[in-house]
Amino acid sequence: MKKYYRFMKLRFSTGIQYRMASVTALTTQLVWGLMECLAYKAIAEASGGGLPMDYSSIVTYIWLKEALLVLFNTWAADNDLFAMIADGDIAYELCRPVSIYSMWFSRTLGARIAEAVMRCIPVLICAFLMPKMYRMTLPVNCVSFLLFLITLFLALGITVAFCMLVYMLCFFTISPQGWRMALTGAVDFLSGNIIPLPFFPKKYLFLLELSPFAYMQNVPFRIYSGDLAGAEIYQCILKQIFWLAVLTFLGIVLWKQAEKRVVLQGG
Repeated sequence: MKKYYRFMKLRFSTGIQYRMASVTALTTQLVWGLMECLAYKAIAEASGGGLPMDYSSIVTYIWLKEALLVLFNTWAADNDLFAMIADGDIAYELCRPVSIYSMWFSRTLGARIAEAVMRCIPVLICAFLMPKMYRMTLPVNCVSFLLFLITLFLALGITVAFCMLVYMLCFFTISPQGWRMALTGAVDFLSGNIIPLPFFPKKYLFLLELSPFAYMQNVPFRIYSGDLAGAEIYQCILKQIFWLAVLTFLGIVLWKQAEKRVVLQGG
């Protein structure tokens, strides 16, 4: 485990160097978050307040989504890994006396945490300084915040495990773009990145809750905002653990199959 921790630490150190990129993205995320708050405010006024989530919970959800965007977006995958698969540089990785799956998992985890560290604090500071109608709120109590942190890390693990599935599927295609565009685009919509899941019709939400997508960013953000409480939180934690184990297992199985099919040409 120590060597995989070092892979994660190395990728974290590399990612933390791109400070200017994070500053540039900060402006985009603040403007986009404010636009979303304004849009939901208009919807709340037009509907007479009859929304599936309280407006203050929606605002907090939006700012958490913007602050922690890099933790849970699946479209911003590691391009270097896709290039290794497509160009044959995977040969160098195969020479390492480590598990490719574990190494790439650690690398992806480190990269996401590094970017989140640089972006989240400025976004959160600005979110707490917004005018009252658009201001992020604190969690209800310390227990809610602790549960938020637990589910946040589990959700991050599920997201990374899903990205690993995308990487592994690319071994079975000529180009990674097909799998990448189809799967990551769908996950963005189904995980609550575009609209919070409570806004989905109930019959579709029921089906969605049978998938791993509902246990990514949806769970920790709704716990923090107070929209998710009671025994339902602990049920979600158990489901998060289940899906993390399932996706990790599927990723390892796919890698074992891909390892047998790897063909390198040239010298």
